[in-house]
Amino acid sequence: MKRIVKVIFLFALTAGFCLTACTPNPDINQQPVIKTTAGDISGSINDSVYAFKGIPYAKAERFMPPQDPDSWEGVRECTEFGPVARQVVPWYPDSVQNEKELFSANVWTQGILDGKKRPVMLWLHGGGFHTGASNDPMTYGEAMAKKGDVVFVSINHRLNILGFLDLSACGDKYAKSANVGVLDIVKALEWIHKNIEQFGGNPADVTILGESGGGGKVGTIMCMPAVKGLFHKAIIQSGTLINTMTKEKSQALGLAVLENLGLTPDEVDKLNTIPYKDLVKAGNDAIAKTSGPRIPGSPTMFGFAPSADGDVLLQQPFSPGFADISKDIPLMIGTTLNELMRTAYGEKELTLEEAKERLAKEYGDKTDEYISLFAEAYPDFTPQDLLSVDKTFRPFTIRTADARAQETDAPLYVYFLAWKSAVDNASKGSFHGLDIPLAFNTVDLRADWTGNTEEAWELADKMSSAWINFVKTGNPNVEGVLPTWEQYTPENGATMYFDNECRIVNNHDRALMNFIRVSVLH
Repeated sequence: MKRIVKVIFLFALTAGFCLTACTPNPDINQQPVIKTTAGDISGSINDSVYAFKGIPYAKAERFMPPQDPDSWEGVRECTEFGPVARQVVPWYPDSVQNEKELFSANVWTQGILDGKKRPVMLWLHGGGFHTGASNDPMTYGEAMAKKGDVVFVSINHRLNILGFLDLSACGDKYAKSANVGVLDIVKALEWIHKNIEQFGGNPADVTILGESGGGGKVGTIMCMPAVKGLFHKAIIQSGTLINTMTKEKSQALGLAVLENLGLTPDEVDKLNTIPYKDLVKAGNDAIAKTSGPRIPGSPTMFGFAPSADGDVLLQQPFSPGFADISKDIPLMIGTTLNELMRTAYGEKELTLEEAKERLAKEYGDKTDEYISLFAEAYPDFTPQDLLSVDKTFRPFTIRTADARAQETDAPLYVYFLAWKSAVDNASKGSFHGLDIPLAFNTVDLRADWTGNTEEAWELADKMSSAWINFVKTGNPNVEGVLPTWEQYTPENGATMYFDNECRIVNNHDRALMNFIRVSVLH
């Protein structure tokens, strides 16, 4: 008996949380143990941060909305990331994918049942609505949990044809099938609401954020009635691609998939037994048949993505704004200088005339006008810059920010990352995703992108501080670290310009982006 008391006492000193709600178990090497609504879980601790990985937050049958996870007896060890969603990519082999067990959450926190209610961040990974997972090292939440004393959550959810195949034309059973991938995110928010206090978090102070497809998911969530009250702030990083899927389009795509598989709508239940890769092939062929190939660099997306059905999803985001249900949500939104452009930075130094020759293929007799507008936006530009600026995300981010400012008085802050990495193989400039390790203070985990340099860490400190302040207060201002960051209006165009020297710019590239949107993107 004395030995058991001694073990419990030592564990309390080490873990530093309330023993009445979190009982240590010598059989799991004194790992932290807490209760969730489905059962007890254990995690790990590193440098004062607790980590719980692969926590089940839901379960689901194919094409069906998610349900609460099955409960379990005893203590479930949650020290490793769970399986990723099914997808066809070379970097995730089949061995780490699982259609049934992908519904997992990861949590990083500095405190467990210590009486504090910390702000919560829910990170939604990129990869469009098609690929991706929550286990990229640069999106680990340990650095943010430690620096900002926030609770950081990331999740996996259904993607591509398993997440967004619209079978609603086949009967009420499949009424929500077109959007189950984002309903998974809603289920994760419900899980946070019920469980996050056990991790030292505040269910009444949740910020959702994501980059690229993750930013698109944030925008989509802002148009879904089911999440009202489950989140309170939002950050969209390089996410303003225009989803064109309507109920009419998604139903037609779903019926085309059935036709490709030789099935009638009455035989829709047979889809449950078809192997995943056969589904993917039928889906890809159906997209080609109904929509044609997507043009690289196009600002629009279609195919297996959320469908605006007026019920689960009231409207598509960024068209140009968001649904009225999110009118009170503080928002921070931004892009990078080069995003997904195939830049000229890795080439030999160009002359202005050489750049003009290449630009003329795109702008024709408007090339000089383009260069003039570029010079107004970026007076110190190089010929390489002329060929490398983002033309996809920034124009529509300005349009969305304008609409947001006009539809609500909720706080709105816009940022722009112009900093270019000095890493030799990072010749894409300020490329798509570069803001993630800077905003998450994980430069050391993505040094192949940022370089593990003093200037990279200095910028990461500024950006991560701004992200943390926004998560905590709805305001990203950091006194003594960044210039005063005004709320955005179409008139002031106030944008935090992140570079080695951070500054506020006002509509610095509006004329250039309007020109690009009209001339190139239509």
